[in-house]
Amino acid sequence: MRPYRVGGRTYYPTMVSIGDTFSGIASWYGRDFHGKKTSNGEYYNMYDMTAAHKTLPMNTMLKVTNLNNSRSVVVRVNDRGPFVNSRIIDLSYAAAKRLGMIAKGTAPVRIEVIGFGGVINRTPNRQESVRMDNYLVQIGAFRREEGARRFAASNSNVLGRYKAIVKKYIYKGEPLYRVYLGGFKSEAEARDFIKRALYKGSFIVRN
Repeated sequence: MRPYRVGGRTYYPTMVSIGDTFSGIASWYGRDFHGKKTSNGEYYNMYDMTAAHKTLPMNTMLKVTNLNNSRSVVVRVNDRGPFVNSRIIDLSYAAAKRLGMIAKGTAPVRIEVIGFGGVINRTPNRQESVRMDNYLVQIGAFRREEGARRFAASNSNVLGRYKAIVKKYIYKGEPLYRVYLGGFKSEAEARDFIKRALYKGSFIVRN
């Protein structure tokens, strides 16, 4: 959910809800990108049912329908793009083939949000948003655990309501300790907090 910049433009990933729909032009990408890293760190497989989207949360599950022939597929967002104003989504080769759009290269589509975290919501007719209390704000990252713990301790009660926590990750084969603030009741609250500029480079992540 961290903002990013491509081609001189900043993109802000945003929250959506189950059942949200969008319409636009879909394109696809294939062999030239096969085996290369996607934006979430996976390796692109042109034969997987995946897609690139500029702002939807990573691992959002989408039902994509080709409006020319009514064919539909389910894909998982694992990449960013397409960075062309007229296009709403970039599909894997496999997804595009099932939709019958390989030859032409693009197609008008309808996109429906059907799940998050790589999981399809199977409760019929139920509107369900991403839980906003599952979002944290990263305020620091350390190579040494001791430094991360000290920083978290010094930020244990920010503004009287946000608590710091430390999470360990492996980055390029080495431990990395990230410090987050929790306690935000909504995405808007988290974004308002970031605008205070209390922590340089802070950004929202999904818990």
